[in-house]
Amino acid sequence: MLHASTAVRTAASAVLACAVLFAAAGCSSESEKKGDAKGGEGSALKTASALTVKGRESMSGYTRTKFGQAWADTDGNKCGTRDDILKRDLSEVKFGDGRCTVTSGTLAKDPYTGKSVRFERGKSKIDIDHVVALSDAWQKGARAWDPAKRVALANDPLNLIAADASANRSKGDGDTAKWLPDNEAYRCEYVARQVAVKKKYGLWVTDVEKAAMVKVLSTCPSRKPPTGGNPTAAPTRFTTK
Repeated sequence: MLHASTAVRTAASAVLACAVLFAAAGCSSESEKKGDAKGGEGSALKTASALTVKGRESMSGYTRTKFGQAWADTDGNKCGTRDDILKRDLSEVKFGDGRCTVTSGTLAKDPYTGKSVRFERGKSKIDIDHVVALSDAWQKGARAWDPAKRVALANDPLNLIAADASANRSKGDGDTAKWLPDNEAYRCEYVARQVAVKKKYGLWVTDVEKAAMVKVLSTCPSRKPPTGGNPTAAPTRFTTK
């Protein structure tokens, strides 16, 4: 049996050894745990934490046409952006013209609801959603952009996903603080994509929006923000400054 003074010295030595050699010995420090909670370098959580925070600007002057013709062929493949995203996200795709005009297909697992949704052109239950809504972007930096940069955002596959029309319309132009998908399993990916878009285009966030992003991404601190949306992603013809 150890004397009290000997036990104290032994415990102190063990703590010191753990502090110096925690990696080799399998120990974990409180600071290490806190670091993990903040997200590693390059994580969506770290990126969200670094986004510029400002207040929301006025909607004055906003129209959809400020972001160019809807579904413009910005990647030069002679197909509109909407059809490009349908081809990317749907399975069992059929075309009306052989290569571009998607007439039917299946969204096997809608990201917002987790359900399977059938696409039929002309009576579709599927929308192509701007993950960062254009009107939200307008109020957080896009108002001052040149037209080419707004067109790029509106047609960037990184900012576009096929989604259940009803869920998409319930979202409206809400940011992370106002709306999240009912499908909880998709929330980390959804917020990480918003973060990636806002980082890429230099859009800012409000303080409550940033807090909401951090709250979601803290549940998946190692998740990386996506870097692309399509093998034929639209080229970037603008500066983010």
